[in-house]
Amino acid sequence: MLHTLYLGSYTKRESKGVHQTILDTDKKELSAVQLIAEVNSPTYITLNSDKSSLYTVSKKEEGAGLTAFTRQEDGQYKRRYSNTTEENTPCYIALDEENNLLFTASYHDGYVSVYKETKSGIELTDRVQHVGSSVHENQDGPHVHYTDYTPDKKYLLVCDLGTDAVYSYSVSQQGKLKEVARYQTKPGSGPRHLVFHPNGHTVYLLDELSSEVEVLEYQSEDGSLTYQSRISMIPDSHTDFNSGAAIRVSADGKFVYASNRGHNSIVVYKVADDFSLSLVEYKPSEGDFPRDFNLTPDQVFLVVGHQNSDQLTLFGRDDETGKLNLLQKDVYAPECVCVTY
Repeated sequence: MLHTLYLGSYTKRESKGVHQTILDTDKKELSAVQLIAEVNSPTYITLNSDKSSLYTVSKKEEGAGLTAFTRQEDGQYKRRYSNTTEENTPCYIALDEENNLLFTASYHDGYVSVYKETKSGIELTDRVQHVGSSVHENQDGPHVHYTDYTPDKKYLLVCDLGTDAVYSYSVSQQGKLKEVARYQTKPGSGPRHLVFHPNGHTVYLLDELSSEVEVLEYQSEDGSLTYQSRISMIPDSHTDFNSGAAIRVSADGKFVYASNRGHNSIVVYKVADDFSLSLVEYKPSEGDFPRDFNLTPDQVFLVVGHQNSDQLTLFGRDDETGKLNLLQKDVYAPECVCVTY
């Protein structure tokens, strides 16, 4: 079987845009990456359900924002529309395919934006500016880092690293936001990304600055989050720099994985009956600065992208223990910071 993985990247050095790689599950190896969409700074990407449309955060000479692409017969993606109403390139993009809405998170400017794609282009429908700061030197102001729907599609959750908060918004069909709840984590945590357990109500929140994962409970009635527990992402022996990056949960809900930049590892957790986490292992990622990674759709493999060492690493995954085993490394992938399918 073949799996196609799509790779977002910076374009500061050798990358020219979005790449793809093919995983051959029989050979257990990744192919050489290929450029499929030329665009500036596509650091986060998403696709619609049939992969006919690709959406990226992006930057152009006249501004930043997002770009939509259409898949061609040869597998390349052709630019369809752009919106450049932002000053700095966003760091996250999510898609509401049913309502043709797109959401971006602005780390630099501290706001969340909503766009609607029509037959004539991509229009900005709403933008909410966050305010506040916290105790860490990287928290001088709001820094929105993630925005996506809850599994029931009732609310949009927004992680703000700068204000130590996760905001819950209702979203109208016209793309208007209304804040309905706010979860405040401890000062200096820096909430970056989150994932839901398959049960639909347990949330695993990755705190970048404190290198921790929090376990939260989501209430669908009002969009609120409540604290349950937390666990470190790094061993006590690691006292040098570390920055948490990405987090994933296995489809069976038994294991959670998160990446460490600095410690350069994937930490593996086992999910307990009460959905709290316990450490399984710290697996070296075999590269420098593993900003993003993903499980393949069959859950058998895990692919890690390294921003600084320009490479992919392929691991096999034991679905009984959650542990990872190295299969391939040093697959060239320039400035890779997003791995999706």
